[in-house]
Amino acid sequence: MKVKRLFNGLIALALFMIAGCNIQGGTSTVSIDSIDAEEVLTLDSDADIFQYDGVIYKTNIDWVEELSLTKDVQIGEIKTKNNANTNFKDGMSNKLPVGTKIFSTKERGDILIVESEGKVNKYLAIVEG
Repeated sequence: MKVKRLFNGLIALALFMIAGCNIQGGTSTVSIDSIDAEEVLTLDSDADIFQYDGVIYKTNIDWVEELSLTKDVQIGEIKTKNNANTNFKDGMSNKLPVGTKIFSTKERGDILIVESEGKVNKYLAIVEG
């Protein structure tokens, strides 16, 4: 008798949990969208930006400059310079010279390190979400 009552209780608990999940609507998804070069340059016409993997990266952000980051592997380079308009493609920059090397960082996925003309700069991915 006790086994039957325990079994019925477990069935009732399982049904309650399944119904609860359906009432809540399952899982929710958070998406992060990229901002394009036009939006960034509209907000800051003097911004130093480039595009990598569909994302715009910007430098001269105070809190990013204060971070201690380790350069990892080279993931790309600047292929073209575009200071005439805001129609950017991957590998394109408005200020960095062609051939500038782009590196990932060991500590963060949203910050890239760039070496250009003997200087090292940190660029933050500019996203909205």
